[in-house]
This record gives sequence, C-alpha cells and structure tokens, in this order.
Amino acid sequence: MGDISCSNVNGNVYSQRKSCWYEEEIEENLRWCFALNSILHTGATQFQDIQLLDTKPFGKALVIDGKLQSAEIDEFIYHESLVHPALLHHPNPKTIFVMGGGEGSTARELLRHKTVDKVVMCDIDEEVVEFCKSYLAANSEAFCDPRLELIINDARAELEKREDKYDVIIGDLADPLEGGPCYQLYTKTFYELTVKPKLMQGGIFVTQAGPAGVFSHTEVFTCIFNTLKQVFKYVVPYSAHIPSYADIWGWVMASDYPITLSPDELDLRMKQRINGENRYLDGKTFVSASTLSKAVRKSLDVETHVYTEGAARFIYGHGHGSTHKNDHA
Repeated sequence: MGDISCSNVNGNVYSQRKSCWYEEEIEENLRWCFALNSILHTGATQFQDIQLLDTKPFGKALVIDGKLQSAEIDEFIYHESLVHPALLHHPNPKTIFVMGGGEGSTARELLRHKTVDKVVMCDIDEEVVEFCKSYLAANSEAFCDPRLELIINDARAELEKREDKYDVIIGDLADPLEGGPCYQLYTKTFYELTVKPKLMQGGIFVTQAGPAGVFSHTEVFTCIFNTLKQVFKYVVPYSAHIPSYADIWGWVMASDYPITLSPDELDLRMKQRINGENRYLDGKTFVSASTLSKAVRKSLDVETHVYTEGAARFIYGHGHGSTHKNDHA
C-alpha cells in the first residue's frame, strides 16, 4: 500500500528542507520510497484508489490501490514490452482487443503499427480513463485516433458479448490483488472459455504477469505461465527491469501457433511496420528478455499451480486499500 509522508529531513542532501516522500510496501519487510515534488491528485473511484504524483526521480507517476502502475520516465519499457512482441510475431495484426489499459499508453504503442485497423480498449473504470485523458498528455493523440474504440465495461463481459474475433488480445490489467477487480481475468476458465475463442486463426494473447525477479517471480509470474500452458500450445514468458517498479517485470505471450522469429526478422518487421523508433525493444532485446535466469526457469519448470477463482494467488497488498497522508514535524 502506498503511503505519503512529509518531514523535515536533516541530511547532506535535504539539509533543513521540508521533503515529501512516497512509500510503497513491496513486501512485509521491504519498502520502496522516493521523493515527491507534489501530489497532483488523490481520490477514489468505485473500483480503485487513485493518485497522480509528481516524483523527483521518475516524473509523473500513476498509483492505483497503493501500487505504482506507471511512471513517466520509464513506462516505455513496460508498454513496448507488452505490445510489440505479440504484434510483431503475428503475420498481419489488424484487430486488437485490450483488457484494461486505461491510461492510454498501450493504445499509443498499438497505434504506431501500420497494419492495425482497429483497437478496442475495454477498461472497467471510467474515472481512471477520464483522469488519464486529462493528465497524461503523452497519450492524448492515441485517445483521439479514430482507430481506437474505447469501451467502459468489465473485460470479460465485453469479450463474451462480442461476436468479433481479434488477431491479438492484450491483458493490460492491474495485478491480481486480493479484493481487487482483476484477479478473475487471470484464471484458466477465463483464458479457455473467453479469451481463446475470441482469437482469430493465428491469434496471439499476451498479458502482463507481475513481478519476475529472482525472489519475486513465484508470487504470480510462474502461476500465470503455467495456467496459460494448460490452454495454449505455445507459451513464451519474458521479462525486463523497470526502475520505478524496483524489480524485474514479467509478461507471458501465448498462441496455438509457433512464436519464433529471429532477432533480424523482428528488426525487419519493426522497420516495415512501426512508425517511429522504439526506445527499448529491438530483436536482440526481445531474445534477451525471453532468456530467463536459471532460477526463474527452474521455477517455471516445476510450477504446478493453476489459477482458478477458488485457488488464486495474489501479489502483496490489497485492492481498494486506503492511502494515508502523515505529516510529521
């Protein structure tokens, strides 16, 4: 859960100067904190607590349910990693369905692809979407793109009622938090009965999959991988370090069609298909990202847990948690 405190800090850096800090409890005995310039917004929607912070090390940062979701300075790492591998491995991705993605960065990266005709972005929380439209200027062009169809609804209900099928379906959902709105969208039933039937022939599913560090990967990453392995023939886990998350982060890509391209083939498709330059991802970077450490590979090999609604795993924290502001003299 995120906590904001303001105090007079006497030290070499902040000598006699009042400083505000954001603190996030990553584990029971581990907290991550950074200095703030200001608190731009704090409030609660029907589904989630939301804050927008102006941080000194990471620029503007979006915090939902006490977990940092996205920071201005390094969100490109997360969003390039989430979007581009799946679209590049697909031969001709035209229609995309995004579950979540309310801040608009996923849509921004998708709409850089010349093949894309339509992006349906379905987020449950209209207040978060409107908030991000207002405050996150980097994504304003994406929100105005005529190829983007924005739907406010539960992603499962929306996918189930639509007759359309999609070339790529993307899970840009909040982490599976106990009491949060999203954990049912990581279950085997959901993948098998809702996601897979809505993929076109050759379709690819990709989801963010939580922390993937040497110590943190067993929280949800290995379980999401193993759950998808029960549903799809080919499953590719990969990860990248995201400084503002204070950890390595994971994604899992899945399909019934082989997901194999060389670094050169990926680079060629990027050059042919994507407008503008990626800042993070290229062919060699993806090969590196999908080459996991020995410790993580061993855990993936032996993982037996499958996500069901009755047997979910959660990352540390709770949904719709309270955020406290403490003023210390």
